[in-house]
Amino acid sequence: MTSSLKKLIRPLSVLSLSALMALSPLAMAAPQEPDVLLRDTVEGLTTKIDSRESYYKDNVEELETLVDSALKPVVDYRYIAASVMGKYFKGASPEQRTEFSKVFHDTLIGTYAKGLVSFDYARLDVKDSEGERRYEDQDTVYMDVVDTKGKVYPVAYSMRLRNDEWKVVNVIVNGVNLGLTFRNQFDQAMRDNGRDIDAVIKGWQPDVDLEKGEGDQGNS
Repeated sequence: MTSSLKKLIRPLSVLSLSALMALSPLAMAAPQEPDVLLRDTVEGLTTKIDSRESYYKDNVEELETLVDSALKPVVDYRYIAASVMGKYFKGASPEQRTEFSKVFHDTLIGTYAKGLVSFDYARLDVKDSEGERRYEDQDTVYMDVVDTKGKVYPVAYSMRLRNDEWKVVNVIVNGVNLGLTFRNQFDQAMRDNGRDIDAVIKGWQPDVDLEKGEGDQGNS
């Protein structure tokens, strides 16, 4: 896996959610169409991050706080964490479920924050939604991440409408279903640790290799 691609995956994985930052007050006041919501957040992201990469590289905690406050309103961490736990979710205690959700959240925020200031992208193009949704409470928003050499990395955000708010519940990057990939990694970690869920949670460090744009393709 190339260094530049790995840096890209961090801000874009289970949700590359880096593009969902800096929601405006208007966006929080009333539901927007998912594609409009993402486009607005991309503009907010570039405004806050561009030309300040060097500053944030030296102030990672400040960047993590920015990322965290921006993503909380639009990412359903608990839903994603439960999905990643898969068949082990039912057998986990409420405390273990809460702890994994926190660990999952923290590892993503830290990874995204580092990736945001290390990958040189030229632009982020959120595509307009076309046609009617198959389900009123579900949608997929597509985005192209174009690097400085013109290479395009397609991203698909799976979103659900809940309590009049659209939330990201999965991300597919360059053809790889990150939610399903993480679920498989959690399952393998459980096998490797003798079904010790506490050990898995403590050592959780997801990894994704998108060098060939291949991997788990199914829906999470």
